[in-house]
Amino acid sequence: MASVLDGMLRRKPIDQIDDEGAASGLTRTLGLWQLTAIGVGGIIGAGIFSLAGAVANEKAGPGVLISFLVAGIASAAAAFSYAEFAGLIPRAGSAYTYGYAVLGEFTGWAIGWDLLLEYTAIVAVVAIGISGYFNDLLGFLDVDLPLWMSGAPGTEPKGIADGSYKVNLFAALLCLLIAYVLNLGMKSAARFETALVYLKVGIVLLVIVVGVFKINTGHYSPFLPYGWSGAFTGAATVFFAVFGYDAMSTAAEESQEARKHMPKAILYSLAISMVLYVLACLVLTGMVDYQDIDTNAAFSSAFDSVGMDALGAVIAVGAILGVLTVLFTFMMGATRVWFSMSRDGLLPGWFAKTHQTRHVPTRITWILGAGSAVIAGFLPIAEAAELTNIGILLAFIVVCIAVIVLRYKRPDLPREFRTPGMPIVPLVGVGFSIWLITFLQWQTWARFGVWFLLGCVVYFAYSRRASVLNPGRRSLKD
Repeated sequence: MASVLDGMLRRKPIDQIDDEGAASGLTRTLGLWQLTAIGVGGIIGAGIFSLAGAVANEKAGPGVLISFLVAGIASAAAAFSYAEFAGLIPRAGSAYTYGYAVLGEFTGWAIGWDLLLEYTAIVAVVAIGISGYFNDLLGFLDVDLPLWMSGAPGTEPKGIADGSYKVNLFAALLCLLIAYVLNLGMKSAARFETALVYLKVGIVLLVIVVGVFKINTGHYSPFLPYGWSGAFTGAATVFFAVFGYDAMSTAAEESQEARKHMPKAILYSLAISMVLYVLACLVLTGMVDYQDIDTNAAFSSAFDSVGMDALGAVIAVGAILGVLTVLFTFMMGATRVWFSMSRDGLLPGWFAKTHQTRHVPTRITWILGAGSAVIAGFLPIAEAAELTNIGILLAFIVVCIAVIVLRYKRPDLPREFRTPGMPIVPLVGVGFSIWLITFLQWQTWARFGVWFLLGCVVYFAYSRRASVLNPGRRSLKD
């Protein structure tokens, strides 16, 4: 029993991490602004193009601005902790690696195992959301897809016979497309991501600059029609639109000057995204009365309502292309977590092999691409969404606790960035994450419990003995 507990608590030596990273097979090609673009790409997505309108209409009214600010403060508390670790441990794996190095192998395993499901499910959910925009756009062009490829089984709208839908083909193909792009190599993939991020930010700036002249200040009253409780409930909802830097931080081993660039990229991406979120919310709730906001296509319909139909169509197309960056960031995050776990021996080393010329974990990427495609193709968006959320919050809790522990256990370690307000700021991150967890439905907990129990079986049957930190480990064939 003691040996089992010792194994669960063994920690990855921080001093050895840089040496291992040098022989990882990954190449350092990402500069500061490419990393920042990946972070912005993961943060800004459905949050602006869909979620802001839904929260304003149903929960917060014009007070959706407060919802995003509260969520941003909560996310920033965790972002500071991620930034300190990113400068201290510039290694693939993000929260998995940080937890492994500070709190022990089982904690790291649990977070890594959970993030594999969370990130993959996020990719599927976003792909399903994009397919909805795509179907609407086809309808605008009077193009009808065959029913069998138009959606997941059981999602048929009224008037269509139940069972007519067989697969959400467009969503599944999107997942495979992103896997293909990631397999081109990080340098080429980052160019694709950066171009789409520029397009997306340009669309958001267009919305703000043009929309500000269409604001009717009377729409801001009442500012909190649902009270403060509505604004805080809205914060719990939009919180999941203000992270993404956590997935970006998994690319630490592909970053040039990672110790300096990763902390800056994390903070820059969150700051840029929050400014755009706040300004966009002001424009949206100023252009349209909160009760009249279209919850599915808020901004495009808002411009339609003021006689700017052409701009509304441009925004719809920009939303479809821009949200692709979320798929890229989170699929990349999932592949790098899996890669790191395999390299540490907690999953078979066969997965940690990188392509000889492209220097990316090709095997993992195609497997995750196929897995997310299956989820996106055959599950309704609500069921797919229930696979997300809890793992990210648990990762935030682990990272915030770990940064406190390491600061006091190893104050001598060189830190490019230091979390301010220690230990108050990380504890705020823990508190907010626990508070947000209380909003999750019991079905989410049930799915998490099943996945966690499966992970425990894998860990105790395989990972604990195969770990590179196990002194009695026998060499395993890749």
